[in-house]
Parts: sequence; C-alpha cells; structure tokens
Amino acid sequence: MSPAPVNDYPRTWSEFLDWFSSEDACLAYLERLRWPQGFIWLAAAWYVTNQKQGVSALGLQRVLGLGSYQTAWTMLHRFRRAMVRPDRDRLKGVVELDETYLAITDRKQPISPEGRKNNTSKVLIVLAVEILQPKGFGRIRLRRIDKDSKEFIVPFVQACIEPGSTLKTDGSAAYRSLPELGYEHQRNVMLGSDVPAHVSMAGVHRVASLIKRWILGTHHGSVQPEHLDAYLDEFVFRFNRRTSSSRGMLFYRLMQQAVVTDPVTYADIVLPAEEPLEIA
Repeated sequence: MSPAPVNDYPRTWSEFLDWFSSEDACLAYLERLRWPQGFIWLAAAWYVTNQKQGVSALGLQRVLGLGSYQTAWTMLHRFRRAMVRPDRDRLKGVVELDETYLAITDRKQPISPEGRKNNTSKVLIVLAVEILQPKGFGRIRLRRIDKDSKEFIVPFVQACIEPGSTLKTDGSAAYRSLPELGYEHQRNVMLGSDVPAHVSMAGVHRVASLIKRWILGTHHGSVQPEHLDAYLDEFVFRFNRRTSSSRGMLFYRLMQQAVVTDPVTYADIVLPAEEPLEIA
C-alpha cells in the first residue's frame, strides 16, 4: 500500500514538530519503517539461543504454540541468516583444513522397499578449525562444496583464513597452491602414516563428529541440501560462542545482528527448494 499523509508521514512543519517532539518518538518512527508489522519473535530468539544443541522447527512450534510448522521453520531460517556477521574476522594462526561428508535424509522422496537408506544423500563440506597453543580449538568455519578440488577449496580458504596463517592439511592435491597464495602449508600424507588421521588432524575430526551428531540429533538428519549452508552457519555461531558464560549473551549477539540483517520472506528462503515437510 502507498504511504498516506497523517498516518505515515507529516504534511507540514507544524505536524513534523508534533510527530517528532522527542527522541523516543523519532525512534518509534524508524522502528515502524523497519518493521511495519512490529518486531516479534523475541521469545523464539531466546529459546533458540538457550537450547545448547539448538532446536528443530517442530520443537519451536510446540514450545511457542504456533499454528503452522512453516511459520516456525521460517523463523529459524531468518535467525540463521542473522547468525553470520558480514564483517567477521577471518581465522588465523594455525588452522586445520579438511573435508567430510554429511549424510542427509530427503524425507520428500517416497520410501523405497529397502527403507530410507536410498533416500539419503551424502553432501560434501569443507571445515577449517583454529588450533590453539598449547592445546584446544578456537573458531571454525564450514561450507558446503560440490567437489574436493582446488576450484572450491581455494575460494573458501581465501574468504575464511588470513594469509600468513599456517594451514595443516592432508596430502590432497587441492591444497598444493596454498603457499603461492601466502599461506604456510604443513602437508601430512595420511596413507601409510603411523599416526592416525584423528590424531594428526584432531581439530577437524572433532568438529566433523560434532556436526554430524548435531544434524542427526537435533534435526533428525533431515536437512534439504539447498538449506544446508544455513544450518552450518548456525552450528558455527554456536560453536564459536561455546565458552560464553551466559546464554543471555548469545541472545544479545543474535538480536544485535538481527536488527541489521536484510528482511527475508518465506518465499526467499524456500526457493529454489520446495516447501518443507513437517517432521514427526
């Protein structure tokens, strides 16, 4: 609808002075422009950030008493969009880099005579994990990729890791150009090594195990491949704030980023994927 005088904007200087007579009135006007229907879902943000392992759309629907699964699903995806800070710092120092496959069940496909196993897709993701000294893990980054090749690995590295960092990888040829791009490269060939991969590359193996458990546990393994990046963003948001002493701080950070994130509609999120099905 087109804006109308009196309701949406003042017509004269006198009306302007009446409308904006205080800082609170100015703020209220800006809030109305940013959120014409009002800003809601604070309870959802609190519940999402206070559940250590996250929450499924069905779980959120039940807790908030929402009439529609799609409403809860959309709310969660809007928050996931806000969990990525555009100007976030890149990883640095010693960083482990690897790929792994996530098993994702496509519940939209009919069940085959053999059961659901034929409806399960394996999606490749790349992981980067900061390694702290003398021990422990720092921040992480995750991304879905099509192939474990240079054309997909290198853009991820350049977007997520500071040049000059030391990258620990396996012997894959996808990593060979890293020194040319300004990275120190420690290449560990796993084949025939006396040191198991989960020992020499403990960070990426630990994170890979956690993300698989999270997908299978909280989300029952049912994540459409088109939306996997959003779930990975949520996992990164949670993991990178795992040491926070207050769950309220996670709520604060989520809301802080939500108010500067562009609005997104249900159609924006669903396309090109189809409408999500309710998960029992």
